[in-house]
Amino acid sequence: MSIELLFEQIQTLLDSQGTRSLIGIVGKPGAGKSTVVEQIEKRYQPNEVSIIPMDGFHLSNEELIALGRRERKGAPDTFDVEGFISLIKKVKHEPQVNHKFPIFHRENEASVENEGLVPKESKVVVIEGNYLFSSAHNWDGVFPRLDHTWFIEIDDEVRIERLIARHIRYGKTPAEAENWSRGSDEANARFIELTAHRASNIIKLG
Repeated sequence: MSIELLFEQIQTLLDSQGTRSLIGIVGKPGAGKSTVVEQIEKRYQPNEVSIIPMDGFHLSNEELIALGRRERKGAPDTFDVEGFISLIKKVKHEPQVNHKFPIFHRENEASVENEGLVPKESKVVVIEGNYLFSSAHNWDGVFPRLDHTWFIEIDDEVRIERLIARHIRYGKTPAEAENWSRGSDEANARFIELTAHRASNIIKLG
């Protein structure tokens, strides 16, 4: 399936008389979730379609150091899962009010509180992240609240090469980028792959 089918689904939801719909998009690290989101943002206004990236709920580096998980940042147990699920519940069941949420910035590996917004006018909310379909590590509160689900498929070697390039772009040395991409990131990718079967739709990216 191509990304155009996702756009068709979004447009159908916008044209319907129904209530707010939540669309979940999952992919392995480097699969192209940000690319898909950028395409959605080009097509629709924020008061039509809102985007919630899961990355805003990364635990801070200080918290991860205290927990002994800093070297696994991005793993399922390195997020504020409770805070994320709380937001999803509110967005789903309280559409009559605006909802703010944190946005993650890769350049300094930190989140800025209340930078993101789901306005009450938004009829479709797209949620993107790695672990939306997972039932482990307390993530099981997300999937049941998603109305539509998509998984991004891409050649793994292409994905890893893009991931390495991204890590270098944000400050890692080539060796560090390679080790992180094929180590921590790839462990997360294997975990994510186990949840792919829960998606109702596939986006194939080259």
